[in-house]
Amino acid sequence: MSKIRNFGHALYEGKVSIDFVGRRKLWYSISALILVAAIAGLLFRGLNYGIEFKGGVEYRVSMPSGQATQENVVKIREAVVGTGLAAAEAPVVNTSGNSIRVQIEPLNNRQATQVGTAIQRSVGVGRDAVSSDSIGATWGAQVGQRALLGLVVFLVLVVLFIWAYFREWKMSVGAIVALIHDLVITVGVYALSGFEVTPATVTGVLTILGFSLYDTVVVFDKVRENTKNLSRTHQTYSEAANLAINQSLVRSINTSIVALLPVGALLYVGVVSLGSGALKDLALALFVGMAAGTYSSIFIATPLVVQLKEMEPGVRAGDARALKNRKRREVDPFANVPAFTEDMPLADAPVDAAGDVPGGDARDTAGDVGEDEPVPSEAGAARPAARPPRFTAGERGPSRPVSQSASAKRAQPSRKPRSQRGKK
Repeated sequence: MSKIRNFGHALYEGKVSIDFVGRRKLWYSISALILVAAIAGLLFRGLNYGIEFKGGVEYRVSMPSGQATQENVVKIREAVVGTGLAAAEAPVVNTSGNSIRVQIEPLNNRQATQVGTAIQRSVGVGRDAVSSDSIGATWGAQVGQRALLGLVVFLVLVVLFIWAYFREWKMSVGAIVALIHDLVITVGVYALSGFEVTPATVTGVLTILGFSLYDTVVVFDKVRENTKNLSRTHQTYSEAANLAINQSLVRSINTSIVALLPVGALLYVGVVSLGSGALKDLALALFVGMAAGTYSSIFIATPLVVQLKEMEPGVRAGDARALKNRKRREVDPFANVPAFTEDMPLADAPVDAAGDVPGGDARDTAGDVGEDEPVPSEAGAARPAARPPRFTAGERGPSRPVSQSASAKRAQPSRKPRSQRGKK
């Protein structure tokens, strides 16, 4: 955990950076491939609309505990097809908890009774164990129209909100593109997987729009914070935006994982344990939409905003000025001297290969003896002077006596009283 925390701190400080903005063409290509697969699934396979949208008759067969098996599913399907009715030629039969659900096309009352009797005889249950619901296609059409109207209203409100909050229409464009990206991927997964599109699916799709927008707004807010005083940071707009993505990356990943874990559990229960129903349809839409929303807020929305901003003359001029100042600092090493701070670590003086401080002899005071000058000993023989030991930062060595300077024999000025100042 400490390594993950240190990595997140390094991302926030800019010590470690992932180039999301610079590699936007790669992310665009990956999204384009996913979108092509999703659209191909919609065109060639289409959506598997539930009975709520296309109309029909739904039978629910309550089975004793442990009897809702695949063997009974096959028996019911054969019995429904054996009725010889045109509307019952391709029934949809699956398990739903301790019951078996049968869906067929619309029937009249006589035909509905005939199919119900065939189901009872196939698995040996009573009349009370079989219930039927007749649903017209007009109800599903109304649900679809209201969902489409709600989606349009939501997108308009999103554009107005982001435009008013960030004072930037380009961020509204980036958010809308990310939302459409998430919608197309989610619907494409439904087409490729063959899951039924039910009112629960519509609820899940509308829910993921809010999650995707939330993650995008968080990243946009950090972009605005980093680019507010861009001229003082010597960064280009793309570098500041890329730093914003890195700073919010760990937060986005953690939020997405925490949200996806319970949704994934619901999806597993809906598919494996229950087999069908609204829980499975809702969980699939939420799982796919949340994952796509996290991806789009990082890899699509912000790089697209940067690409649109770089078309502005002011941003281009600021980027050129920042690059020019950076080149000047690289040429002139003294133009990039860091300012002193209290938390700056101590560093030892540079030492050359011989162990000497460069320029150390030149800083000897007058009257001092150099390292290589001989010092007369008591016997009259000259011996080299011993250089005092060096000490690292934080250590305290013995003090050296101060040598006599040339100004020691001259009269030193003294401070006169205020009444005698200016008098000779």
